[in-house]
Amino acid sequence: MRVAFVSLFAPGHGETPARTRTLRTARGLADRGHDVVWLCARWWGGDHDAFDDDGIEYRSVTAEPAPTAFAAKLPLALRRVAPDVVHAVNSPPTPALAATVAGSLSRVPVVVDWWRDHPADARRWYRPLARRADAVTTPSRTTKTRVREHGADGDDVRVLPESIDFDAVESAGVDDRFDAVYSRRLDRHANVETFLLGLAELRGRDWTAAVIGDGPERGRVEATARDLRIDDRVEFLGDLPVEERLPILKGTHVAVATATWETFATDLLWAVACGCVALVEYQADSSAHELVEGRERGRLVTSPAELADEFVAVGDLERRAVDREFAAYDHAAVIDRYVTLYEDLIGDE
Repeated sequence: MRVAFVSLFAPGHGETPARTRTLRTARGLADRGHDVVWLCARWWGGDHDAFDDDGIEYRSVTAEPAPTAFAAKLPLALRRVAPDVVHAVNSPPTPALAATVAGSLSRVPVVVDWWRDHPADARRWYRPLARRADAVTTPSRTTKTRVREHGADGDDVRVLPESIDFDAVESAGVDDRFDAVYSRRLDRHANVETFLLGLAELRGRDWTAAVIGDGPERGRVEATARDLRIDDRVEFLGDLPVEERLPILKGTHVAVATATWETFATDLLWAVACGCVALVEYQADSSAHELVEGRERGRLVTSPAELADEFVAVGDLERRAVDREFAAYDHAAVIDRYVTLYEDLIGDE
């Protein structure tokens, strides 16, 4: 299968969660022998318009990342690629909308992967994009709801989650120093305070906790732990690579997610795959609750007091180092779902 990725920006312009997701998908397809071409604005040096890297052919549509100019040149670029299917991203929307127009003219199905509504985008283009795409993929049901609000038919929107390396989960060692863990970038959405306040309610109990992650709010969060007089029992480990994070998650009983905004709670996914019981504070702008709803080893809370109560309530649940239920989120399993979607769309043409 020949797949054309349409994304004005590539990770070479700077890494973001959305670009990392697109790159992971493109590499997963290339690793399976599919012919993958990424149409983007040039981010590499030299005077060559295309080059290959890790099985992906990058072709520049424009020299600069200008959405309007990119959209104008995209139909010709797609015609030269002659793909079986087009995989576009929703942001910025004008290049993706141009891809849907080109796809209609050439009878090539267009999938739009919708990570989130970006605040810098002209939202007036979201509605035609949502309606014109042959299919829309989203990382969560929360994002799917937003896309439907833009006018997409619910049957055309598929939830294809973020993915993890489940083999790495199974093969990692176990570090059982901690009873509870919070793992996420410590930015303004992190809301680690709920985690710390919940722990502070349990000063009279025996526990140890870890905070994994770094970011602009780390200093303030550490100060909060000191103010609550629990800093001697909470260890701030900083940003750890996956290979160092997994043993800690496999040895920890409870993982907590309290962020106020989360397109997909990837850190929580790693934690539950490592057997952690998940305690999630429900937030309107976070999809973290989707990983625990309906699961015995997951609880939703709405306050630090409820979080403290659930810490105690789940204490009798067995400790696990692996939860095979989450093998369905392995990189290969999610790529399978993309391939099935592409094949279904090609068969409908």
